[in-house]
Amino acid sequence: MSKPLLQELILTLYGLYAPDGLLPVAGLVGLLADLDVDEGAARSTISRLKSKNVLERADGAGPVRYSVSPAVLDRFQAGDERIFTPQRSEPGDPWALVVFSVPEAERKRRYELRTELTSLGFGFMASGVAIAPATVLDQALERLAARGLSRYLEHFTGHYGDAATLRERIGQWWDLGGLDAQYADFIDDYGPCLQQWSTRGKAAPQLDGPGRREAFALYVPLLTRWRRFPYRDPNIPLELLPVGWRAPQAKMLFLQLHGLLAAPALDHAEAVLAPSS
Repeated sequence: MSKPLLQELILTLYGLYAPDGLLPVAGLVGLLADLDVDEGAARSTISRLKSKNVLERADGAGPVRYSVSPAVLDRFQAGDERIFTPQRSEPGDPWALVVFSVPEAERKRRYELRTELTSLGFGFMASGVAIAPATVLDQALERLAARGLSRYLEHFTGHYGDAATLRERIGQWWDLGGLDAQYADFIDDYGPCLQQWSTRGKAAPQLDGPGRREAFALYVPLLTRWRRFPYRDPNIPLELLPVGWRAPQAKMLFLQLHGLLAAPALDHAEAVLAPSS
């Protein structure tokens, strides 16, 4: 089973269990321990994220606490809608084009621009021309503006001229085979978990402490791994995708596991983070 990066797990923990944006370091390390992360690796990664200004130390007396920087938190929260309720475009909906040109002296910015567009689900028609359903354009422009990349691009919306060849072209603009294989891996990895937890939920709706810890240890990596898909997947109309496209099956699997695991995982996290008496 593919494992998320440690820093991704930390951001997921903040998104799930830090309603005020703050987590005590000791509590965060404790939660990571329940994800089989040893204390040394946890504290080293927390320190590294602090040095990169991803985490910020909160002022005040008492236990040391860190928050996620506002820029990262805004991006993280904005992604929740796309993760849980992604908007799939319909046949005939307009497409967004982003045309960009970056001077050779700033080629690092060109790499950043391509990386951002790819992470937002854009495919590439040519070296400086990216395409995606128009539904993602507003979020893309906001993200690119925040990174100082807007000055390198122009953007347009419109309809593709030759509808008869559109399905073929989509297969050229995106690596659909690679993405579908990732969905297949997700289904293979978590399908058995759904069977186990569905049976377990019917037999024992109220989990004990170890059961809640087990739910937590499965749920946090599950959500962290799933977060990648809504950005890699451009949510192209199903009619234009290959027959047997696995995204709907993978999404249903994720939502079912989310329904089974989220509540007991929250109970476990709150118990770990509760102030000691």
